[in-house]
Amino acid sequence: MPAEVPVLDLSVSSVELTQQLCDIASVSGDEARIADAIEASLEGLEHLTIVRDGDTVVASTSLGRAQRVIIAGHIDTVPINGNVPTRFEERDGEAVLWGRGTVDMKGGVAVQLKLAAELTDPIVDITWMWYDNEEVASDLNGLGRLARNRPDLFVGDFAILGEPSNAGVEGGCNGTLRVHVSAHGKRSHAARSWVGVNAIHAISPVLATLASYTPREVEVDGLVYREGVNAVGITGGVAGNVIPDLVTVEVNYRFAPSRTGAEALAHLEELFSGFEVVQTDVAEGARPGLDAPIAQDFLAAVGGTPAPKYGWTDVARFSALGVPAVNYGPGDPLLAHADDERVPLAHIEDCERGLRAWLTGPDGR
Repeated sequence: MPAEVPVLDLSVSSVELTQQLCDIASVSGDEARIADAIEASLEGLEHLTIVRDGDTVVASTSLGRAQRVIIAGHIDTVPINGNVPTRFEERDGEAVLWGRGTVDMKGGVAVQLKLAAELTDPIVDITWMWYDNEEVASDLNGLGRLARNRPDLFVGDFAILGEPSNAGVEGGCNGTLRVHVSAHGKRSHAARSWVGVNAIHAISPVLATLASYTPREVEVDGLVYREGVNAVGITGGVAGNVIPDLVTVEVNYRFAPSRTGAEALAHLEELFSGFEVVQTDVAEGARPGLDAPIAQDFLAAVGGTPAPKYGWTDVARFSALGVPAVNYGPGDPLLAHADDERVPLAHIEDCERGLRAWLTGPDGR
């Protein structure tokens, strides 16, 4: 028997809707039930056209507006660790909703769903996207799959991703590059080490370079992005009595969006000159996307001072398609994936208020 589809009540507050969404387990790869619930909650709304692609749900208006905005959020979470069901708490004098997904990023999805249902006459056409498999390998990402299957849905003038940003606007994102830096040696018995070449010893200049590295702070379109080059893993060694002939350090470079992935790789190759450097993964960054008039109108409506997004997010997918994009969602990104993940209720309410004000215009229609 197929599992019963959970019922979402889009008439409740965005805070209550966040709790409903969080209490539907949707660890990456297991999003069918929450996607079914989202699709069912929107069925019958005459102002929306619904498209389903795997476990990604898209709802679009077609009002003939001069501009179209894409507003997206992922519906999966990292694994649950005793932090579902959610509960309301008081932390440091602040009301919060505690539990998996409250920050990353069902609070943002709740705001989007409520507005998608209620805003029948926005000042722009809107394409709402709720997608699966964001928290895993890039080739599984529902937004990437949707872009391959339905590129027509990505036509827009501006995009907003509901990633946690402390209910403020974070423009663009850093790129990320991973490489393996290797040193080679020669095996020998440890009792006769002088006839071998110890690869672990040989890699020490790489570790010294990383330990003394000063990351750049780069201004891009008015926002200052902080870079980072760090060892995130190391492998080597054969046995307790063998001089190792190979050691590899995995290095992650978070680079400012003014640099391309190719330029980032060239920087690491120069930094680790004399060592074998092999790229294993790269994701381009995204410029802030705040210079367009529509972005300026959005900033004016939601208020606050924009900041850079240091981590990589799916705004880069929109940027690569020529759609400027920003991050705007409730929750502290430092609490994403934490076992004590929790979102201030005020963040959820502020994001709903800001998006509603922008999408309805000064007359609040």
